[in-house]
Amino acid sequence: MGDTRIPAPGAELISVRIGDQAYAIDIMAVREIRGWSAATPLPHAPPHVLGMMNLRGAILPVIDLSARLGLGPSNPGASSVVVVAQIGEAQVGLVVDAVSDILTVTEGLIQAAPEVGSRDSNAFVAGVMTIDAAIVSLLALDQVIPAGAEDAIAEAA
Repeated sequence: MGDTRIPAPGAELISVRIGDQAYAIDIMAVREIRGWSAATPLPHAPPHVLGMMNLRGAILPVIDLSARLGLGPSNPGASSVVVVAQIGEAQVGLVVDAVSDILTVTEGLIQAAPEVGSRDSNAFVAGVMTIDAAIVSLLALDQVIPAGAEDAIAEAA
């Protein structure tokens, strides 16, 4: 398991829910978790960009994680959550349905994602794990917002 995107044993992950599926995010990337409030639309933004939000004077793009992962657009509501994450040099808000749990990585917990013939599928998923008989995908946040994309989003604002 030489993938540098997979955290070492002892690292912590935050489990989030999008629809019926669970995903995990490295806790070291998470800056805060906020309740949902509507984002300010951003003209000509990609469909997965819901808009922008003001976080203590910093303007952040708000990404519909469901749409970004190819699962269809979400319908954020009062129970939705915005996970503010640091991805490279940029901070972004990731809209998810709920934050479920904190997981601790143990030896052998995370396995390589199966090859499904789609480069995009394996780009977004760094690995998979089984938690309580459910499969949880570990997200590769550096692929959610590829390098340089945050500059394009900032310029559009």
